[in-house]
Amino acid sequence: MDTTKTTSQPQINLNTQQEEEESFFDLSKILFMVTLHWPWFVVSIIICLIAAFIYLRFQTPIYNVSGSVLIKDSDNRSRNAAMSAMSDMLDIGYIATSHNFENEMEILKTRTLVKEVVNDLNLYVSTYYKQSFGYKIPCYKTAPVIISFPSGVAENLSSDIDLTVNYKKDGSLFVEASYGKGQFKTQTIKKLPANMSLPVGTISFTKNDSVATPTQDVFLLATISSPNKVASSFAGNLNVVPLSETTTIATLSVHETVPQRGIDFINRLVDDYNADANEVKNTVARRTADFINNRIRVINDELSSTEGQIASYKQRSGLVNGASDASVAISQKATYDNQRAETSTQANLAQSLKEYINNPSNKDDVIPVVGFEDQSLNSTINQYNDLVLERKRLLQTSSEANPVVQRLNEQIGALHSSVNSSIDGTLRGLRIQQSNLSAQAGAYQSRISSAPIQEKQIISMDRQQTIKSDLYMMLLQKREENVITLAATANNGRMIETPRMSSFVGPNSQRIYLIALAVGLIIPFLIIWVIESLKYQIENRDDIRKITDVPVVGELPLSNTKGGSIVVRENRNELNEESFRGLRTNLLFMLKEGQKVIQFTSTQPSEGKSYIAGNLAVSLAFLDKKVLIIGLDIRKPGLNKVFNLSKSMLGISNYLSSPQEYPIDSLIQTSELSKNLDILPGGVIPPNPTELVSRDTLDKLMVDLRAKYDYIIVDTAPIAMVTDSDIISRIADICVYVCRCDVTPKAALDYVNKLKIDKKFDQLCIVINGIDLSKRKHTYKYGYGYGYGKSYGYGYGYGYGYGYGYGYGYGSKKGKKKSKKSKDSAEPKVEATDSKA
Repeated sequence: MDTTKTTSQPQINLNTQQEEEESFFDLSKILFMVTLHWPWFVVSIIICLIAAFIYLRFQTPIYNVSGSVLIKDSDNRSRNAAMSAMSDMLDIGYIATSHNFENEMEILKTRTLVKEVVNDLNLYVSTYYKQSFGYKIPCYKTAPVIISFPSGVAENLSSDIDLTVNYKKDGSLFVEASYGKGQFKTQTIKKLPANMSLPVGTISFTKNDSVATPTQDVFLLATISSPNKVASSFAGNLNVVPLSETTTIATLSVHETVPQRGIDFINRLVDDYNADANEVKNTVARRTADFINNRIRVINDELSSTEGQIASYKQRSGLVNGASDASVAISQKATYDNQRAETSTQANLAQSLKEYINNPSNKDDVIPVVGFEDQSLNSTINQYNDLVLERKRLLQTSSEANPVVQRLNEQIGALHSSVNSSIDGTLRGLRIQQSNLSAQAGAYQSRISSAPIQEKQIISMDRQQTIKSDLYMMLLQKREENVITLAATANNGRMIETPRMSSFVGPNSQRIYLIALAVGLIIPFLIIWVIESLKYQIENRDDIRKITDVPVVGELPLSNTKGGSIVVRENRNELNEESFRGLRTNLLFMLKEGQKVIQFTSTQPSEGKSYIAGNLAVSLAFLDKKVLIIGLDIRKPGLNKVFNLSKSMLGISNYLSSPQEYPIDSLIQTSELSKNLDILPGGVIPPNPTELVSRDTLDKLMVDLRAKYDYIIVDTAPIAMVTDSDIISRIADICVYVCRCDVTPKAALDYVNKLKIDKKFDQLCIVINGIDLSKRKHTYKYGYGYGYGKSYGYGYGYGYGYGYGYGYGYGSKKGKKKSKKSKDSAEPKVEATDSKA
């Protein structure tokens, strides 16, 4: 038989129908779940809203405080046209640089700078007013008592110090302090100011004169934390962003519970930033002043020595006035000598500066700006000093591993080499100029060779005196210029918009209540989902859909079998009749031409396969079709109970054992329910059931029966427990796998998938049995159908005992008969007597 051909079309149609139903009922299922468990949702929402109210009650309001500051931005790349070559290298990327404005914004956010502000404003001590229900009210500068703790000692705190202060109206204090690991101390202070000594430090209490003395007792809470911890908190809360891309104006904002504290924080931050920036900028001027003062001392000593030599020489030579009527040659020589003296002065300065630069002890210091006639050299030195200062400022808040510091090191190294090269070039030029001047002076020297020896000596010493004197005067001038530079240092940042409270940040009560509402809705959904996920038994069609794609051809309600297992009656249109008519219609739709044998099986006992097989056979017989139902579950015959037949009645097991002794026609019984329905019971329980159903006697029998009957219903044993049903499948055209709500485990459907994959049956479908419509969890699925003037609630009794796995079939004790009570919406509770056969 071509399995693919016979099964594909019905499965596609049924699965498509299931998908349409599932998509159609998704919203209905959700709405039904909400309606079914509405008390859960109401209670959950109320609890979440109360929790949100309590949460908001204990949340301190937070405000945004912001201000704007203008930061002076100096671009080192456009200072002087003489640095065009270096600027080109910077522009094309040979030497990297970072924009000064961006660096300054980062400096404003550094923890080191913020820590200075925290220490200056005593922000590491937080004071609050205590409330009986609600958040602690911050009292920045408004508490009647000021609590102080040395910042240097607070640096070493390993944990916070928590204080509870009872400020009484008579001015006395009762203080409770907890610190460290469970350490505690109390102290009564009768008069302020006073101190409280702890092992970790001394706390000072002083009266706040700016606050009126309270007229009743005030309870305060205070926390003393490490400045590093508080600085990290403020630094993480501080936001510094540029106002626009075309300006050097930065907006400083901080979230604060007390707006005034935020305003003071930003103002002090800018002040400390300017102080640190000025300190760094004055480093160059101070280094230059030290260099100039040292040179002045040296030149002053040399000048005094030269003047002493002149006076001594004149005294030894008996000369009163060293000046004489110099000739034109002497005058010209003096001119060249003066020029050579100026050149020597520049050369001396250059040599001294070169020695200073090459001194290892001055490696990371700025280069003194003493002034050269070579403006290119002066510009290079100024740029080098700016980079050194910028590097020092960054090292205050970072390490050598910082990429910005490493780039600055590369730039400083390049400029250091450039300064050395420029000084060497300047020295070479000065020496060449000296050589030329000496040559010119030598031309006139021969013309004055006849001058008196004394005059020549005087002139030589006067020349040395002039050189020293000029150098001395130049250094004095530079010192004055440097003093002016120190006095005229401008702030790096200027506040252009004073800090103010700009907005309310939180807590956002509306959003929190909406979140609480959403959580209140989600929690019951999650609980219900978890409960449903933990259920291991099948409850409805959805459970089957999630595990297998084998089509479901029928859903049967839990029936009240008080009057017998056959619940289908002719010419009646109640729920049971309609349910089996639906099953009958779907099965006939799946059967192809010439197919007429329908096999019923299940996973385990008590799932109702015999009950469904018997009622389906009755329903088919009412179509005026000749129907035969065979009890091939010969290990535990169930049809006898369904049709109220004697358990000792002979049946198919007798025929399979001895066809000649027990003719088949003598074993078939005509049902009292319909003349079209014949019953072939299971017969005597044999010792070898598997071997009997494996014989070809069964195949030959089915050939004869197919010719006599329109439909043949075969009731077989649970397929997951014994192999009988698997063997019998060879004679069936379609297999109906019975699952029972709240009985069949979900894991059993994995076996159904295996049957489909292994193609054990030509066609395979599922019937869901025992749907309890009295349970509200099923009403969303079935409540729309079968309205025949009354409500249906069915108690489905089951007393069908199995003994599979331990001597089942023969010589074993029968399983204890069970019963189950169910509710009927129109009838009182009744006890079921039959159903699970």
